Amino acid sequence: MKKTLIFLLLFYSTLSFGQTKQMSTGELIQAMKRLNVVGNVLYVAAHPDDENTLFITWLSKEKMVRAGYIAMTRGDGGQNLIGSEQGEYVGYLRTHELLGARSIDGGEQYFTRANDFGFTKTTDEALSTWGKEQILSDLVWRIRNFQPDVMVNRFPPDARAGHGHHSASAVLSEEAYKAAADPTRFPEQLAYVKPWQVKRVVWNSFSPNFQNTTPEEGSYIKIQLGNYNALLGKSYTEIAAEARSMHKSQGFGSAKTRGQRVDYALHKVGESAKDDLFDGIDMTWKRVKGGEKVEGLVNEMLANFKVENPSASVPALINIYNTINGLEENVWTTYKKNEVKDLILACAGLWFEANPSDYSVAGGDKIKVNLNVVARSNTTIVLEKVSFKGIGKDSVMNTKLVNNVPVNQNFDVQISANTPITQPYWLMEEKEKGFYKVNDQLLRGLAMKPADLVCEYSFSIDGKQFNFQTPLTYKFVEPSIGEIYRYFEVRPEVMATIDEKVYAFADNQPKDVHVTLKAGKKGVSGSVSLDAPKGWKIEPVAINFELKDKYEEKNVTFKVFPSNTASEVSLKAVVKTANGTYNRGIATIDYKHIPTLTLYPVSEAKAIRIDLKKKGTMIGYIAGAGDEVPAALTQIGYQVTMLTPVELGKNLGVYDAIIVGVRAYNTEEHLKFFQDKLMDYVKNGGTVVTQYQTNAFYGTSKVKEIGPYNFGIGRGRVTDENAEVKILNPTHPLLNTPNKITAKDFDGWIQERGLYFADKWAKEYETIFSMHDAKEKEEEGSVLYAKYGKGNFIFTGLAFFRELPAGVPGAYRLFANMISVGK
Repeated sequence: MKKTLIFLLLFYSTLSFGQTKQMSTGELIQAMKRLNVVGNVLYVAAHPDDENTLFITWLSKEKMVRAGYIAMTRGDGGQNLIGSEQGEYVGYLRTHELLGARSIDGGEQYFTRANDFGFTKTTDEALSTWGKEQILSDLVWRIRNFQPDVMVNRFPPDARAGHGHHSASAVLSEEAYKAAADPTRFPEQLAYVKPWQVKRVVWNSFSPNFQNTTPEEGSYIKIQLGNYNALLGKSYTEIAAEARSMHKSQGFGSAKTRGQRVDYALHKVGESAKDDLFDGIDMTWKRVKGGEKVEGLVNEMLANFKVENPSASVPALINIYNTINGLEENVWTTYKKNEVKDLILACAGLWFEANPSDYSVAGGDKIKVNLNVVARSNTTIVLEKVSFKGIGKDSVMNTKLVNNVPVNQNFDVQISANTPITQPYWLMEEKEKGFYKVNDQLLRGLAMKPADLVCEYSFSIDGKQFNFQTPLTYKFVEPSIGEIYRYFEVRPEVMATIDEKVYAFADNQPKDVHVTLKAGKKGVSGSVSLDAPKGWKIEPVAINFELKDKYEEKNVTFKVFPSNTASEVSLKAVVKTANGTYNRGIATIDYKHIPTLTLYPVSEAKAIRIDLKKKGTMIGYIAGAGDEVPAALTQIGYQVTMLTPVELGKNLGVYDAIIVGVRAYNTEEHLKFFQDKLMDYVKNGGTVVTQYQTNAFYGTSKVKEIGPYNFGIGRGRVTDENAEVKILNPTHPLLNTPNKITAKDFDGWIQERGLYFADKWAKEYETIFSMHDAKEKEEEGSVLYAKYGKGNFIFTGLAFFRELPAGVPGAYRLFANMISVGK
């Protein structure tokens, strides 16, 4: 029973909003054929966008096996080309991009608890930061649940992978191959699952030379992945491109190609394949005791399938379901029964959903839910009962469905006050540097937690009892788009969101800290306070509020007086009402290619008192990708003007410095028209600080040189945020005016020192720092400085785009010196 529960958790967590699955005629036939394929494959890599969507498409739609992709991380350390989300926010966004990709290529999505802490060059650093044993246990847990016949690694287990996370995923995969079959490894899992032996592990490569394959590596096979599927009306390369293009935050939109594509599978461990990925594996019902009869029933159903009347196959599907239900319970029979149930729904034209009247509710409140059920066939279907799980409300219906006549009924439901808020399960507790804390073994690795509020429908279909579930899901119509679904959320009674993540105090002057209160239901009143440690003063102590309407917002302001000396503290907003104490804010991630996502982070902000001086006030800023630096500069008293093409066309001489945001030359095509003007601004006495760009700046903006003199951008980076920083020229103005910069200013940096350093430069440039990761050469291209005419040009690959929004004091001091140079 425990194993069935685990599978149902996995199954329902992968459904897109729990909507009834609808299929075209071609998809129906494809799904029916798939019933006779009994096999599983697990694809393994490190991040969202690492997976080969073509390989997963081929597995799911050509070989028709159950295909899963397990990413070690959710991509939290990656950058975001479409917005400002970073950290766990971009991880949540990329989780849904993966779910969107899997809905296209037919795979399932899983993760480990590993946190993407940023680029790393070594396997050892990845494994030690994650905690090798705990992430290995997550991979073993997934193998024992999923029971793959074959595991496919995207990367080799060594430096050829190009990223420590990449190589670590392959190292873990090969170790998990052994550990999953060993009952002495992670025995606590055996209360729910049993040991499982994978047949083989292969490395999926695009090239026959396998990036300089080592002599001790094994044989390989070729795999033709680019077939055209007439039932689907597309080639696998076309489908894969659609899936790949869901990775929009990483800029991985892909063109659809047509024609054959050959990949290679290099043997790593297990029994070697000679001709086919599934050599030696029985992929038929013969692998299940008594299962041979299922194959015959499926073939008979296919032979009698009526294209214009799929519902004629419902009796055959029920017979197949009953037959599988009579077999031993295992991972294949449980999965196949759910495939059959999907086909019964599709063939019978049965659609059902439960839609709340609003997209959120507070615990303890009431809401209307509209039940919508319709059958588009003459199949004999009776809706016997609906039950609202997590709510405790049942309703006997006993309604016979008439072809294409909807049944709509409204229910008033009471949400329990104890219902947890709708928060990603891996973000319920504060994360460690290398991993997320997830105490519930059954949730580990799921893309999303199954919904707490679910509607269960009991149907009699041709006399057979079936139960189906869908989560309560809100839907609405946006006139410019059409029908849109979004998660139904359980919210706190009231949320308090501090306007900024970081408040930086460059002197003893107080700052106004704004807190936005938002009601999760009608009629909320109470008080809110802003707490800070001793040495910091908050006025007033508390503020009373009243919010009459649901979603009503009210902005309250506290005056925060910093400590007299440099310090770093946390400001925490606490709300008290008659029903309890609340300490969470609200954040929304909203893009058209994914559902609207809401998080409820703990309501706190970092406050730092910095020993900082600055010269100049007026800053012009050319925004880059996902850029939060302007807000950080505003915190220390700069007046920042965003330089749009219109603003760039005006007089630039009014600015004390102009800052070019990260990857602006990669993303802003108009910069090529203003590059000469920027250099003239420098020549006439201005200062330009250009943050990191990639060496693709020749592409989007078509700018040949981004500085006054030639320099090249390489791929050099220092990933160790604690790496020693050597000062090459202690007397340089950048290190002395107006702030004295020392090695101490590099304490407390996060994720990395910097990336995409200059790798060559003209003699006119001066270098300021030298740094390196362990066992690597010194990198001197993190900062280049040059005088040009009367002004100053600075290129920096230091990760200010991470450090300033994170409130790193030394980063503020050094950046202030760059802005102030020449003043």
